[in-house]
Amino acid sequence: MSDKFDFVSANDKPALLAFSSPEWLEAAKTALQELGYKVHTAATHSDFLIRFSQVHYQVVVLEERFAANTLEENLTLQALQNMPMNQRRHATVILFGDSFQTFTPLQAFAQSVHAVINTSELFLLKQLIEKAVADNSMFLHSFRETQARVYSTSNKD
Repeated sequence: MSDKFDFVSANDKPALLAFSSPEWLEAAKTALQELGYKVHTAATHSDFLIRFSQVHYQVVVLEERFAANTLEENLTLQALQNMPMNQRRHATVILFGDSFQTFTPLQAFAQSVHAVINTSELFLLKQLIEKAVADNSMFLHSFRETQARVYSTSNKD
């Protein structure tokens, strides 16, 4: 792995970044840290998949050309797209790149992510991440509430 393993406690809000551009990586890391997230970075596709399988990250921000020349060659994105929902439901996945229009639902849906952000909106990254997380939480609120009720009812028996 690129960094030594960083312990994640129950009170932490973990986030995972996968960027090829050091400037964008630093901007995303700063934005997430300002929002109170404990940030991990992935250096390669395998590093990303190992980290993602070990920690339930609340936020994942992925560059469209992470360790690839084009969006179509991004093996990390392909792995996320092919992953069953129960393995990635815990994370709000945000795709960052030049080929997207910020917060276009159909582009996000086409890429199997929660939100897309254009690189020209880098200066608003903190607010856009916050909005994407809030939108995803609102979307999953009923599911999580029902899941909690089923869990508490099954534990009473």
